[in-house]
Amino acid sequence: MGWIIALIVGGIAGWLASLVMNRDASMGIFWNIVVGCIGSVIGNLIAGPLLGISGSVQEFSLTGLVIAIVGAVVLLGIANLVQRGRVR
Repeated sequence: MGWIIALIVGGIAGWLASLVMNRDASMGIFWNIVVGCIGSVIGNLIAGPLLGISGSVQEFSLTGLVIAIVGAVVLLGIANLVQRGRVR
């Protein structure tokens, strides 16, 4: 049951992060889930040592959702920087 919650919360976090970064039109539901779940890992790597807090997307909590959104925004920011370096 935990992985179903992780997919749902990851999808919500990825979608909200894509809205913040103005990438919503180019991402589908699959990539929102991927970005949200990877963003949760990145967010925990950032928030754990710096702030001493952690959250998991496997058990729904507001802290876990906020950490996942912050991590997903960081991930999308890195993706934007990588895409700018490419020749179009």
